[in-house]
Amino acid sequence: MDAMTSLGPNHPRTLPLCKPENRIYLLIAAILASSLGFIDGSIVAIALPAMRMSLGATLVEAQWVSNAYMLTLSALILVGGAAGDRFGLARVFGGGIALFVIASMACAFAATPEFLIGARAVQGLGAAFMVPGSLALISRAYPQHERAKAIGTWAAAAAVTSALGPIIGGLALTFGGADVWRWIFAVNLPLGLLALYFLFAKVEQDPSQAERGLDIPGALTAVVGLGLIAWSVSGAEHGDTIDSSAVAIFLLGLAVITLFIRIEAKSPYPMMPLSLFQNPGFSVANAAAFGIYFAFSAILMYLPMLVIGAWGESEITTSAAYAPLSVFIALLSRYSGKLAARIGPMPLLVGGSLVLATGYATLALVIPTQNFWGAILPAMCLQGVGMGLVVAPLSAAVMDSVPSHATGTASGINNAVVRMSGLLAVAVMGSVVAIGYGAAQGPASFGEIMRDPGHLAASNAAFIRVAWGASAICLISAALAAFALRPKMRA
Repeated sequence: MDAMTSLGPNHPRTLPLCKPENRIYLLIAAILASSLGFIDGSIVAIALPAMRMSLGATLVEAQWVSNAYMLTLSALILVGGAAGDRFGLARVFGGGIALFVIASMACAFAATPEFLIGARAVQGLGAAFMVPGSLALISRAYPQHERAKAIGTWAAAAAVTSALGPIIGGLALTFGGADVWRWIFAVNLPLGLLALYFLFAKVEQDPSQAERGLDIPGALTAVVGLGLIAWSVSGAEHGDTIDSSAVAIFLLGLAVITLFIRIEAKSPYPMMPLSLFQNPGFSVANAAAFGIYFAFSAILMYLPMLVIGAWGESEITTSAAYAPLSVFIALLSRYSGKLAARIGPMPLLVGGSLVLATGYATLALVIPTQNFWGAILPAMCLQGVGMGLVVAPLSAAVMDSVPSHATGTASGINNAVVRMSGLLAVAVMGSVVAIGYGAAQGPASFGEIMRDPGHLAASNAAFIRVAWGASAICLISAALAAFALRPKMRA
């Protein structure tokens, strides 16, 4: 029996949110809300050099402009999904949009790096309640026979937004003034207000489930533990080594994460049910996903800082590095998903990870040429092909490893793992570039906008370390998939 049918026709999770003719407006609201997150995520890395110059931020502060957002989002996204069931999907989704927009305006008016970091943390909190609600809203609004088409429309719009975001941002940053980066955040205001209007003008009933509990202790310990670990490994600046205080913070973070695991083991409403990790396939698929997205996030964070800060390329040129990702993921994901269903996800995960490792190694080798169009862009095409091969099979590996009634929870955990990998990638590789830059005796710090031969040489040397590291991590992910996943997991 279908899980939704077994709940009964009048269960809160089966009640329609709106009239059939108003479903399109909720779809638009979901697309607009998704666009808020996608635009911010793809443009901020390109805008970081301009932000640093405008606010006088250090490399560590630049890392935390990204990490403050990723920390609250990755740690709370599972709680955000459960809160929608507990308090009403539209109410929580709308509250997330409102908080995200308010925090975006705070980012736009930030006068100091510290204020921007704080506003980004609040923005991530809003996104944690907004991102899960986007797809859930569509699933709740549309009947099953129309749902696939609506989700396809939502996914296509998300792909277009992801592709156009860096291009539009790059154009604005290239031809605008020193503070044009503020408009990246300010544009969220009209988009968010329009989404809120469609949401609350068309939703007629928003049932809640008072019996559902929230894992507040788990959420708090996840934020603190991940935050401490990320802080401890992102403390290097201009060649500093990780000192004893950083080690102490790291150990404290591990202790808090251990407490988080104990809480999850005993909680009646765990945000991350540990029983799922008893399945080797689920654990290995998530470990492979962590490695693949760790490498992916590290390159997308630090490549723009190198190309804009040290090479002197414009933001619009740099944004072209993102184009192969959108193109190849869009072209290959459907094919790789079908192939994974036929032969199993393992061969595609191994092959895609090896392509990614080759792409990152190629990137490390061609960095000294400083040839963006003839060397960097082809290397990024390999990254696009690799991601196109692994995105759908990773989801398939996670879904195939758990019972059908646990697929929603498994998908949420995988989403959180991917975002945590981005958080730690920015932190860990931030120390790698800082130490590498200092070892090459650079005159400033990695990512600063400066025309100086010493700065150029030191920046290249620092990023090459990141590229080789990303290649090694993808090789480990390929080995995990090859030796720990069955050749063809159950259909």
